Amino acid sequence: MSQPRQHFASDNYAGMCPEAARWFMEADACGHQPAYGDDIWTQRVSDELRALFQTDCDVYFVFNGTAANSLALASMCQSYHSVICTPQAHIDTDECGGPEFFSNGSKLLTTDPLTPAAQLAKLTPDEVERLVTRRNDIHYPKPKVVSITQATELGTVYTVEEVRAIAAIAKRRQLKVHMDGARFANAVAHLGCHPSEITWRAGVDVLCFGGTKNGIPVGEAVVFFDRALSEDFAYRVKQAGQLASKMRFISAPWVGMLEKDTWLRNGRHANAMAQRLYQGIKDVPGVRVMHPPEANAVFAFLPPQAIKTLQNDKGWRFYDFIAGGGCRLMCAWDTRPESVDAFVADIAATCTAL
Repeated sequence: MSQPRQHFASDNYAGMCPEAARWFMEADACGHQPAYGDDIWTQRVSDELRALFQTDCDVYFVFNGTAANSLALASMCQSYHSVICTPQAHIDTDECGGPEFFSNGSKLLTTDPLTPAAQLAKLTPDEVERLVTRRNDIHYPKPKVVSITQATELGTVYTVEEVRAIAAIAKRRQLKVHMDGARFANAVAHLGCHPSEITWRAGVDVLCFGGTKNGIPVGEAVVFFDRALSEDFAYRVKQAGQLASKMRFISAPWVGMLEKDTWLRNGRHANAMAQRLYQGIKDVPGVRVMHPPEANAVFAFLPPQAIKTLQNDKGWRFYDFIAGGGCRLMCAWDTRPESVDAFVADIAATCTAL
């Protein structure tokens, strides 16, 4: 029996990885457990995340990334504050006003979209400084947080030095640093650094550690390195409808992800598949890759007719509205080499035939 076709629209398309599935079922088999996070699995995984990051951080679990980002930012901001981010930031473009809603109105301040860094969906210390110092009167929402995405929405990765530089200007201006780590595993896999180096050791105060895109069935971890910011966070989670009564089914799969660094292995594999895809299409006539991939996505401009043919006639699914007119071709933890090769072959044949 042939395996079902894999697609390149989103790493959310992938299912549970075997390690996560195993511990999900272990949690089910353990009988009655206390509810609302007082179970043995949530306590175990929280301790294991503290060990992973080598610091005494506070850990919470929510259902999805929008809740993780929105509630984390709400814990860092008052309604009269603002959050500095890039124009491509998920918190600005894809969370339906969630950060503003849960913070009771904190404004998102986006950087200049025309700078070279912005073309790669990155913040820079200069842009942070420009937005912080643009105005300081009482009529303007006071900057309070810098939010960076790691890996970014365009598949680029901040180096340790880049995060440190942004955090340094943030601290100098009394700002907190939030990291949207929906694809944190892919970023760490690319950098080859310890996860602590790119987070709290570099100046990050709160990390939203993505699990769903990396093989977890559902759920993200919100990790407070600055524990003062997590005061009453449990109440925010409850009020937002994000407190799972059977929390063990969100937390237990993380045991499998952390065991033997499955989370990192999954990130490496997804990145490798993106590199394979990039090598396969970068020289195809009519294809213009925006930049070499650093994480698990390839961003490329394809002829409009080729896009229609690939989607409508060949049956491939991928997004062509995210990358400023280009196509986002996303690989996942379970992407098979033969799936990449079949997609590459259809792209090459379709573009060559035009």
